[in-house]
Amino acid sequence: MKNTLSKAILSYAIQYHGQWSAIGQAIKNNQPYQPVTCTTNYVTIMDDAYPICFRRLRYPPWILFYKGKLELLDQPSIGIVGARQCSSQALINTSTVVKRLRDRYCIVSGLAKGIDGQAHRMASDTIGFIGCGIDRIYPKENADLYASMSLHQLIMSEYPLDTPPYRSHFPWRNRLIAGSIDALIVIEATHKSGTMLTVNECNTLGVPVFCLPTAFENETYPGCNHLIEAGAMIIPDPSALDTIL
Repeated sequence: MKNTLSKAILSYAIQYHGQWSAIGQAIKNNQPYQPVTCTTNYVTIMDDAYPICFRRLRYPPWILFYKGKLELLDQPSIGIVGARQCSSQALINTSTVVKRLRDRYCIVSGLAKGIDGQAHRMASDTIGFIGCGIDRIYPKENADLYASMSLHQLIMSEYPLDTPPYRSHFPWRNRLIAGSIDALIVIEATHKSGTMLTVNECNTLGVPVFCLPTAFENETYPGCNHLIEAGAMIIPDPSALDTIL
């Protein structure tokens, strides 16, 4: 039964381009399906290998397509997120944070440009969640990361091959980042951004959120100070990272 439903979920995912609600409705209705062949690794919610961390989500992914080492999801992990169009200081701070953590934690982020890409590059073990098919390289400037992480780390998506990087996909995929981590660190953020959506999901799941404070005169990236004011924990200096969990 489980094997049959797993194949059905794969077929629904391809038919409905990875849309969670449509796949769920097809499962509920026991919709007829045509068996399909998948040329990349995947795991469905009906499989024993399905990562247990995602079962705590309100909307756990029905299926995850991946390249790399699925077992990285079993390691202690820290999410590192922040602005795509970030400051040069934020990139320096990201490197400092990851270097301090990488011997103890797998680093999780969204394979976007800016802080995400810097976090992945500096990590020893790292997981990237993307909002398109795993055969799509987006943004193109991270092509080197895709090549390396596909072989030695882990890239995951709930969207089948050939799915374009639609804007609506990225806020939705942020729940996967939140679901897979033990704590989140926000490096730099604006008031309204995908970073804030990840923070909200972490708050729902009870995942601790830490922020680097932003200089008083920096009016471009007030997000971290806003989060600290709202109750997020502050990282005042690199030594604080030694006792983050």
